[in-house]
Amino acid sequence: MNRKDINDLVVPFAKAKDLRAYWQIFNTIIPYLGFIFLMYYLLSIGVHYLIVLPIAIIPALFLVRVFIMFHDCTHKSFMKSKRAMNILGHIFGILVFTPFHQWQREHKEHHRTVGNIDKRGTGDVWTLTVEEYKSSKFMKRLGYRLYRNPLILFIIGPVYMFVISQRLPFGNKTKDDWKSWIITNLGVLAIILTVTFTVGFNYYLMIQLPIIFVASSLGVWLFFVQHQYDEVYWEESDNWDVTDAALKGSSVYRLPLILDWFTGNIGYHHIHHLNARIPNYSLRKMFKSTNEFHNSKEIKIFSSLRLAWLYLYDEKSKKLITRRKYKRLFN
Repeated sequence: MNRKDINDLVVPFAKAKDLRAYWQIFNTIIPYLGFIFLMYYLLSIGVHYLIVLPIAIIPALFLVRVFIMFHDCTHKSFMKSKRAMNILGHIFGILVFTPFHQWQREHKEHHRTVGNIDKRGTGDVWTLTVEEYKSSKFMKRLGYRLYRNPLILFIIGPVYMFVISQRLPFGNKTKDDWKSWIITNLGVLAIILTVTFTVGFNYYLMIQLPIIFVASSLGVWLFFVQHQYDEVYWEESDNWDVTDAALKGSSVYRLPLILDWFTGNIGYHHIHHLNARIPNYSLRKMFKSTNEFHNSKEIKIFSSLRLAWLYLYDEKSKKLITRRKYKRLFN
């Protein structure tokens, strides 16, 4: 199927619907804040923290959904008004601890380079080839081994990235980056101060930290699974093709319907990469309406867990391999 045929199928779904967008805001933000209030109320009347803590999983799932709306705003796909998306994107960015314009710039670079082995390094998961790893010095190998360790990659790293790293200005390159960084940090600070001088800083820590911990880990896991699997697509610039990168380098993460809802259907990631202007609320509909895009790599929840151990890209077999397999084949 050529690009024109693909566009004929995809473009009709690449239309923002304001009513859908506003309804999504309503059915996401209200329950998100509601469960935060529920946690506070239970703690304030003396319910033990260990009993209240598991509730954090629910607002964390809603926060993942907030991030998907934030993500759509960076692609200008969420609603018709660019100005509204810019404003809402910054508001969502405060809630998910992420500066709007810097993330938008880096994520667009991810879409332009996904699957291009010569242009790795921006907005993606750090991936070395076997030959690069073999020729690396000890400290780089150690750093890479730590980075790809599931404990760091999916638990410690996400919290560090959202809570600490994105509070720092080192990734800013443009005036818009700086503007978003200031707005986001001031917004986060305003929320912290408001909570501190009303109900107390301890409530903020007890409620917000576990929520962002769970949400950030889930978010990083989703992104990882969508582009890190055995037969993933990697090609040099001369052979790289944007359509192949979408259909072969982005997975279909088959989740239960309720998790599709919480994750904004982002599991249909190959469709998102075919055309980033398709809003999240249309991704599943397009997948169900067309049979032409059902041949991409399909991953299910339980089978996806082993992907956490993928380690290096072997250019000869054109597959990601585990560290154990690397040691067996190359040591």
